[in-house]
Amino acid sequence: AAGCYRPLCISAPRIDFEYDDENGDIMTFQALLLTQTDGKTHAEIAQVDESQLPADGNVLVEVDYSTINFKDGLAITGRSPVVRKWPMVAGIDGAGTVLQSADPRWKAGDRVVLNGFGVGETHWGCLAQRARLKGEWLVRLPDAFTTRQAMAIGTAGYTAMLSVLALERGGVNGPVRPGDGDVLVTGASGGVGSVAIAVLSKLGYRVTASTGKTSEADFLRALGAAEVIDRAELGTPGKPLQKERWAAVVDSVGSYTLVNACAQVRYGGVVTACGLAQGMDFPASVAPFILRGVTLAGIDSVMAAMPLRETAWKRLAQDLAPDRLQAITREIRLAEAIDAGHKIVDGGMRGRVVVNVNR
Repeated sequence: AAGCYRPLCISAPRIDFEYDDENGDIMTFQALLLTQTDGKTHAEIAQVDESQLPADGNVLVEVDYSTINFKDGLAITGRSPVVRKWPMVAGIDGAGTVLQSADPRWKAGDRVVLNGFGVGETHWGCLAQRARLKGEWLVRLPDAFTTRQAMAIGTAGYTAMLSVLALERGGVNGPVRPGDGDVLVTGASGGVGSVAIAVLSKLGYRVTASTGKTSEADFLRALGAAEVIDRAELGTPGKPLQKERWAAVVDSVGSYTLVNACAQVRYGGVVTACGLAQGMDFPASVAPFILRGVTLAGIDSVMAAMPLRETAWKRLAQDLAPDRLQAITREIRLAEAIDAGHKIVDGGMRGRVVVNVNR
């Protein structure tokens, strides 16, 4: 079929495993396969033979759920050069159960979660029923979460927790604590923003949510936002230093939004930068950093050290209320993931989307 790179890989509308007649082993599975022809990305749900999985992985995982992050959308649509090896199975996140392991840290039956490490970019990802991954990339799934809940969190929620941890570590004036002032969350109706609001409000911070979807104000307040502002307040060029408004900022937008947020942070405050929904540029001045002692903390979820990952997942189990997680989550089938990828980069998605790869 078009876009497939071996004769064993054929387009298939069903989400079913194929079995070997002799021993019952699963031989083929469904995956969201990305190929490129003449610089154009093609995405399809394809049937893939298990022997095609990456040989450098040492843990075979039966994936229950994946999700759609902004980076997945960029990969699926080809709007940014996220994928650096072709063909590629999409999906930077996955949660499921170990089937086979050559890594002593893991055994069959262990529940695991995967975020980042170039999966879905340079190594086949988890928008598939099976994935062969490296054992050092996996985190043991906390007992508090089902695999579905883990993907309701996904890289977006895990990144939000990394941002919260950065606020707690603090800047030159120490940690940002509840009661120090409002925390601004930009891109509030997106995956990072919605989880950040839920976690920060549970921890006692007063949260102001910035969104371009003012119709979502009630939704954001239900998550814990005390105030909702229009993103237009932050999205255009402003003065290098502005009125001090925020004790801290969790930003997933970048560009002028991040610049203005930095210009409005109080003395000694902390800004975490983890996204580029508005743009990758940062047309700023040094004024907030040298005159107000503002700290700009970069949040990298892809290659974060394992101890930090494990801490983030433990804290999510502790600080993310299940009812608020459920409120921001909806489930789709694998066949719907391509359309979801287009929607997320067009700004047409709210909260978190869980992909049931077995539907």
